[in-house]
Amino acid sequence: MARIVEAESKEPLSESQRAALLTLLSDEDPVIYQAVRQKILRFGPPAADWLRPHKLSLDPALRRHALEIVQHFAKQSADNIFLSFCLKHGEEFDLEHGAWLLSQTEYPEINPEGYRAILDGYANEVKSRLHRRASGKEVLKILNELLFLELGFSGNEDDFYNPQHSYLNRVLDRRTGNPISLCLLYVLLGRRLELPITGIGLPGRFVCRYQTSAEEIYLDAFAGGTLLTKADCVQYLLNTSFSVRDDYLAPVTPRRFLLRVCANLHQIYLQHGHGENTTRVQRYIVALAR
Repeated sequence: MARIVEAESKEPLSESQRAALLTLLSDEDPVIYQAVRQKILRFGPPAADWLRPHKLSLDPALRRHALEIVQHFAKQSADNIFLSFCLKHGEEFDLEHGAWLLSQTEYPEINPEGYRAILDGYANEVKSRLHRRASGKEVLKILNELLFLELGFSGNEDDFYNPQHSYLNRVLDRRTGNPISLCLLYVLLGRRLELPITGIGLPGRFVCRYQTSAEEIYLDAFAGGTLLTKADCVQYLLNTSFSVRDDYLAPVTPRRFLLRVCANLHQIYLQHGHGENTTRVQRYIVALAR
C-alpha cells in the first residue's frame, strides 16, 4: 500500500505527492479514504483544482472520492458566501438571490440562472393568460391552475420533514415542498408579474397575501392555493391559542423570510441527527437574527 505523503499545508503539493494521494484515493478502504481526505483538506481550496479532473476518472473509487472532496470545498465556499450575505444586509434584500445562495450551501453545483429561467417561463405563461382588468381572484386562479393543476406542484404531507423541501432548487426539481417554500415560489412569481403578493408568517403556518387598495386575499400554497380571508387567518390564531397580533398578519421582510426557512431547516436536521448540518444552519440563524 502506498504511504500517505507528509507535507506542510501551506506549501503546494508536488506532482509526486499528488500522485501518491491519488493512488490512495483509489482505495475502497474507508479508513484509508478518511485519512487521505483529511490530508487533502489541510491544503485548502487549491486542492480542489487538481482533484476536479478526476471526477471523470474511469476508476469508480477515485471518481467518487474526488467528487466528494471537491464538493466539500465548494460547500465550504458557498457557506462563507451565504454567511457574508446574511451579515452585510439589513431587513430588505433580493430574496431570490438569498434563496439561491442558501441552496448552494447544500447543492453548490447548481446553476441559479437556469432555475431563474424556469421561473421566468412560468411567469410568462401566466402573463399570456391574464387580461388587463383581471381581479385578484382571477389572477390567483390562473396562478393556481398553472402551478398546482398543470405543473403538479403540491404540499408534501407524507414526507413533510425532508430537508430538500427547504431548498428552492429541489422544490422546482421535485415540484413539492413545505408551506414556506411553496409560498416563496408564489412570491417570486408574483414579483416577476408585478403582483402585490407577500409572505405572511403565521405561527406554525405560512401563507401568502394578495393585497391592493380594493382587495385583500390570503392563500395557502401548501394546500394547493386554497383561498382564505383575513378572518380565516384570525380564526386559525384563535384555534391554536395564539394571540391575534398585527405582526402575525404583516408581510415578512426578506430577512425574516430566510430566517424562517433556516429555522425550519435547523429543526429538521436536528430531528434527523445531522449534526454537521445542524451546526451549519445554526450559524445562518445567528447571522440572520442579529
